[in-house]
Amino acid sequence: MKPIYMDHHATTPLDPEVLSAMMPYLKTAFGNPSSTTHDFGREARQAVETARQQLADWLGAADSDEIIFTSGATESDNLALKGIAYRSPDEKNHIITLAIEHKAILDTAKYLQKQGYEISYVKIDSHGIIDLDDLRRQIKKNTALISVQAANSEIGTMQPIAEIGAIAHEHGIPFHSDAVQALGKLDINVQRDKIDMLSISGHKFYGPKGIGALYVRKDLRLAPLIHGGGHERGMRSGTLNVPAIVGLAKAAEICERDREKENARLLQLRQKLRQGIESQIEHVQLNGHPEKRLPNNLNFSFAYVEGESLMLACRDVALSSGSACTSTSLQSSYVLRAIGVPDFLAHCSIRFGLGKSNTAEQIDIVLDLLRKHVPRLREMSPLYDLAKAGVDIEQLSWKDHDHDIHE
Repeated sequence: MKPIYMDHHATTPLDPEVLSAMMPYLKTAFGNPSSTTHDFGREARQAVETARQQLADWLGAADSDEIIFTSGATESDNLALKGIAYRSPDEKNHIITLAIEHKAILDTAKYLQKQGYEISYVKIDSHGIIDLDDLRRQIKKNTALISVQAANSEIGTMQPIAEIGAIAHEHGIPFHSDAVQALGKLDINVQRDKIDMLSISGHKFYGPKGIGALYVRKDLRLAPLIHGGGHERGMRSGTLNVPAIVGLAKAAEICERDREKENARLLQLRQKLRQGIESQIEHVQLNGHPEKRLPNNLNFSFAYVEGESLMLACRDVALSSGSACTSTSLQSSYVLRAIGVPDFLAHCSIRFGLGKSNTAEQIDIVLDLLRKHVPRLREMSPLYDLAKAGVDIEQLSWKDHDHDIHE
C-alpha cells in the first residue's frame, strides 16, 4: 500500500510552483538583500520587497512595511508577546489569551508570568469557542495585549476573530492572532478584522519550512528579540532568507488563487470521512465544533482504543494524536482536556488533517483500516471489558492526569 499523508496540520509538502519560484534565488540570484551597492544585492532586495508587498496585499495590510519576516510562527508568536510586554510601561503588565493556544503562545505566556507579568485565560465552551462576555470581564486597566488563535491546530475550531478584534479596539488594546492554521483556508483581512499583529508560517500552506512572518500594524512598536543590524524596522535583525521569502509569497499567492475551490473539495472529503466514521464505528466522539471548524480538520476519540496504538496499526497512513509540537508526549492533549473531554477519551483521540494530495479513494482506504483495527484493538482493552461490565470509566482515578495548563 502506498503511504497516505493525512497530517497536514503538522506540515505540508512544498508546492512545485513554490520550488520553481525559489530556485533562481538558490542558484544564481544569491545576493545579500542588505548589500544594495551592486546589482546582486539589489536583485535580492527587489525580490524581498516584492514578496513583502504580495503578503501585505494577501492579508489586507495598509503598508508592506507592516510585514516582518521571521523564521516561522514560533518566533512570530514570541516576538508578538514579548515584544509588546517588554515595550509596554510597567503598569501595563497583563496579557489575555486562551488555554487551548499553541505551545508557542502558552509557553511564552508562562515565561512572562515568571517574570512578573499577569496572564489571564478566557473561558471557552465545550467546542473550544471563546466566551466573548468573559473576554470583556477579563480586560483591565493594565491589559497590554489580547492574543487569540484564528483556528485551533488540534480540533480545528475557528474563533470569531473580527468580534475579538472589535472588543480589543473598543478598549484600546492591541490584538494578536496566531493564524498559522487558518491562513489559506479562511478569509482574513487584518484591517477589516481589527488585527494588530498576526503570525504566519510558510510550511503550513505548502511553502518552505523555516520561514514565517509577523504582521505588525505600522504604528505599533515591539521590543526586538534579536539584536544586530536593525533589519525589519529594527524588530528582527539578521540576513534575510531570500529564497524562502520568495517561496512564502508564492505559496500565499497559490493559496489565495485556489482557496475557494480547494476548500470545497476538502469539505467533501471531510464529510465523507466523518460520515464513514460515525456510521461504521461504534463509540466515537467528534472533538471540536461540528461546523465552525477548518475544512480539512477532523478530531475523533475512539473510545477504549489508545490513539498511539491505532496510529501504529494504521502505519501506512500519516496521522497525529495532537499538535506536532506535543504529539511525542505520552500525556493526553491539553487542548482536549481544556474543552472538557474526559482523560480516557483524550488518550483515544486521532487528528485527521486533509490536504491537496488526499482523494476520495484514500478516504475509503482509511475507513477500511479503521473498521479493521478499531474493533480488534478494542477487544484487547481492559477498559472495554470494564465498560461492557457496566463500570463508569469516567469515574476511575487517572494517576497520570496532567496538571492544568494554568498551573
